[in-house]
Amino acid sequence: MKTQLLDVAIIGGGPAGLNAALVLGRARKHVAVIDEGRPRNAVTRKTHGFVTRDGISPGEFRWIAKEEIGSYPSVSFVPDTAVSIAGTDGHFHIATAQGATFASKKLLFAVGMKDRPLDIPGLAEVYGKSAFVCPYCDGWELRDEPLVVINKGAELMHFAPLISGWTNRFTICTNGPDELTDAEREELRRHRVPVFESPIRHIDSNDGIVRQVVLEDGTAIPCRGIFFKPDLVPGSDLPRAIGCQFSETGTVVVDAFGKTNVPGIYSAGDAASRLHQAIAAASMGAFAAAAINNELNMEAWQRNG
Repeated sequence: MKTQLLDVAIIGGGPAGLNAALVLGRARKHVAVIDEGRPRNAVTRKTHGFVTRDGISPGEFRWIAKEEIGSYPSVSFVPDTAVSIAGTDGHFHIATAQGATFASKKLLFAVGMKDRPLDIPGLAEVYGKSAFVCPYCDGWELRDEPLVVINKGAELMHFAPLISGWTNRFTICTNGPDELTDAEREELRRHRVPVFESPIRHIDSNDGIVRQVVLEDGTAIPCRGIFFKPDLVPGSDLPRAIGCQFSETGTVVVDAFGKTNVPGIYSAGDAASRLHQAIAAASMGAFAAAAINNELNMEAWQRNG
């Protein structure tokens, strides 16, 4: 199989990778978007908070994006998984699971994050239907409903005031020790927020809609929705394998334009940020693409001067 020569290889075809492909295609760069087609947000029925696309399904979002990018013939889509990357700036080599090979001057990792297996019985059945992770994405649909928040510690004390903008009818399940200070417990009591530390036995639901959360001590908490803190890991091991630095929160360390510590390698979207929203990822992809294009143009200018 012949090795394809590229200006930029984009690993990952979510909002970040797609918007980067659009910008680079319009800049006349030869680009391949390598994506296995298994996005983390596939569990959700609708994507929200993206102006002109509010309420669109993740699948339709990708279809429309590919249709638009199809106007730029220098961009191709590769339904495959990148399994190895080697080389240095200007001379990267990518191999895929299906045996394709690419030689690329620059790399953009838009690999996102992925969920570890959900270890609460019944949570997988409601995830994306009535259990969510982001109120900006799904809080409107659950406004004024009785909810259960599954979280603990410092992150809980950030989330509780946040979710109160959508409903004041929520109960906290910490699924074990709450990891709160006495002052934090008192703050929740002042706001009349019930807190249960007993581990969760299971979540009862009907056709994906939660009915109640049942605890090991027998407590049953009726609710219409759940917000929980997911356990996330990078969507690919390739950035770490080629030497990209990672933050303590598990994201690739980048500058304001997506540049990593490895020359010629950029990252954008959820892989490089904790701002896990489609519109934020698309924005990061656009900025990273512009920085990559500028780098390529400057290198060509200097070679030809």
